[in-house]
Amino acid sequence: MRALLAALTLLAISLTATGVRAGTAEEIRATYEAFAAAQNAHDLKRVGALLLDSPRFLWVSDGMSVWGREATLERMSSFQEAAVWRVEKDLAKAVAVALDESSGFLHLPLQLVIGASVNPDRLRFLVSVLCVKTPAGWRIAALFTTTEK
Repeated sequence: MRALLAALTLLAISLTATGVRAGTAEEIRATYEAFAAAQNAHDLKRVGALLLDSPRFLWVSDGMSVWGREATLERMSSFQEAAVWRVEKDLAKAVAVALDESSGFLHLPLQLVIGASVNPDRLRFLVSVLCVKTPAGWRIAALFTTTEK
């Protein structure tokens, strides 16, 4: 009887943990989708609201470390000066990994369309987005980008 109770307890714990992780993964995905939509709308105010307001926020881009939300927004605004600037995310290949109920990451490929309105560049990237749950909701704490090969 003890073995049965122990097994049922372990099963209940594992099902509960899985439910939390599945919910966390969905929240992470939703946070990134809101971020990408704000980027494509060229709405840096909405983009900024989704980034963790901390000097420890990190964006690794083009071999550079950009620290802090304000420095990140400044760099993003310079990219958005292009006639065409659009993120085409491949959510079908996205993988969300919950670390616990308040943090996790999303890894996905995307194409950045940037440049002149006629024949813009199409750059393939891999992106990993670290998200954390704050009292104000889910925020992006770090972005790691590299070219896809």
